[in-house]
Amino acid sequence: MVGVITKLAVPIIVAPMAGGVSTPALVAGAVAAGAYAFLPAGYLTPEAFREQVEQTKALTGKPFGVNLFTPGARSTADTTGYRDRVRAQAERLGVDVGEPRWDDDHYAAKVDIVVAAKIPVVSFTFGLPSAEDVRRLKAVGSTVVATVTTPAEARAAAERGADVLCVQGAAAGAHRGAFENDAAYPGGAPLYDLLPAMRVIGTETGLPLIAAGGLTHGADVAAVLAAGAVAAQLGTAFLLCPEAGTSEAHRKALVVAERETTLTRAFTGRPARGLVNSFIAEHQDAPNAYPDVHHVTKPVRVAAGRAGDPEAMALWAGQAYPLAVEAPVAEVIGILTAQARDAVAALTRRWPVAD
Repeated sequence: MVGVITKLAVPIIVAPMAGGVSTPALVAGAVAAGAYAFLPAGYLTPEAFREQVEQTKALTGKPFGVNLFTPGARSTADTTGYRDRVRAQAERLGVDVGEPRWDDDHYAAKVDIVVAAKIPVVSFTFGLPSAEDVRRLKAVGSTVVATVTTPAEARAAAERGADVLCVQGAAAGAHRGAFENDAAYPGGAPLYDLLPAMRVIGTETGLPLIAAGGLTHGADVAAVLAAGAVAAQLGTAFLLCPEAGTSEAHRKALVVAERETTLTRAFTGRPARGLVNSFIAEHQDAPNAYPDVHHVTKPVRVAAGRAGDPEAMALWAGQAYPLAVEAPVAEVIGILTAQARDAVAALTRRWPVAD
């Protein structure tokens, strides 16, 4: 089953970028170029998700993956004061704040959809699927990928029956895939600090590793492959592709490349890395309540997007975002591949292989 990931013609994976960024066209373009890609189910209704799966199938006959958000525990944090503080931005944009609420992102219905569709690879973020969900997926031939940010999470994923570990470092754009959303910011370890320990776990369990988190250049791809990963997963590198659903204001901020990135709970209640803007700066005290805060700020984010106002949008991006290029997804994959080969050639010149 894992051959779908371990035997890619191009060992590059386009990460699942929820919220409309990863589109059927982006996924289809990536797999057509010999790489792999995940279609995100996060934030979609079951009906919209099913439609996206069908659209992707209509665009390509090649296999692609799907990513699901694993529901976490209900937060006990009080969001009342935060909702009141966000109201100022909402009023400026002519909307009201949303109501805080917990939901499971229609998790069970989405598992049913991927099982019925026999999706070749299904990845999970924010936690692990149940043992029964793993059994159902494997029964239809699906490979199960667990996003992990610590060795403890990796061992738990192996025990649950995951087939592949997606190791996410702290430089990743958007949400951290950590299982727990505790009071302390789970910034996590840099990818290159995580990989040695994860390689040990992979050797012990026989599970291959996908490396993710801040990879934006082909030299990054070469480095993680040399460190033991079977593929590199990149997201930010594809934000400027015309096939991506990245908003115009978000694209402009990425191209100008004047902003730093930071981890913030301001938009969703879960730590996520994005470009620093006024909203983040003004709401550094956001409660650790996901998805409650996501629902509170959603009207503000939507209105800001429509107005082209980057100061109240979630401008998700990894730390190396200035290296992203504006080009179709197939061309970006070609550029990354050439850069990776150049990096290997440069190393070989400096460190020749002995006869």
